Amino acid sequence: MARSVRPVRRVERHPDAAVDPAAWPDSVPAVHQLLTRGLDLPAGVIFLVGENGAGKSTVVEAVAEAVGVHPDGGGSAHRAGGARSRGTDRSGLAARLRVVSSPGGTGGAFFLRAETMHRFYSYLEDAAWDGEGEPTSPHPLHGVSHGEGFVEVLQSRWLREARLVLLDEPESALSFDNCLLLAGSLARMADDGKQVLCATHSPLLTALPGATVLQLDEDGITPTTWEELTIVRNWRFFLDAPQRYLRHVL
Repeated sequence: MARSVRPVRRVERHPDAAVDPAAWPDSVPAVHQLLTRGLDLPAGVIFLVGENGAGKSTVVEAVAEAVGVHPDGGGSAHRAGGARSRGTDRSGLAARLRVVSSPGGTGGAFFLRAETMHRFYSYLEDAAWDGEGEPTSPHPLHGVSHGEGFVEVLQSRWLREARLVLLDEPESALSFDNCLLLAGSLARMADDGKQVLCATHSPLLTALPGATVLQLDEDGITPTTWEELTIVRNWRFFLDAPQRYLRHVL
């Protein structure tokens, strides 16, 4: 077991960077805490959980950019940018962050985000990449479902070689069974010495034994347990009596 490996030990504000609590994204409590107090990252799998707007994706994307990965996704040595770069909706947070790495650096990173997967597939198609470094045409990812393509990239050589894996809401592309497969993949990544930072809404993924769970809300970033997560409590109540919730919206 290699769970003690920490490619990234801490993420903190660069000493020369300013903080404006009245402006987005600094006004988001989790981002404000990151900028003012920093965030220590343990080994293994780390989940960021919270409501929409809590700052999960903003933090994961900023860490990805800070370690040299394009915000549209990909690996440290491969940029999915150019004309496809999102550009206009980036937070600018990464430029104000400093990543404290373990000796030897991050050792390569890979960022996978559900929001821009189809754009990333097109980048891979342009690069004629098949997951093993060999050309292929046409690229297979555009010939399968969104979830199937997601699983294929999760099994790619890029991800296997990365020491730091960043995921933004991967469950949004996956069925229940594939979420279970992803949970198993995350456990194996941790056992192989990878560090995983994952923004998620999934009570399934966050149940992973040994994972660190961080709640992002109006109080900032707080370590918690699976049983204490709001999403777990809400899903339990909903599955027990769906009409209790649906009567308010129907």
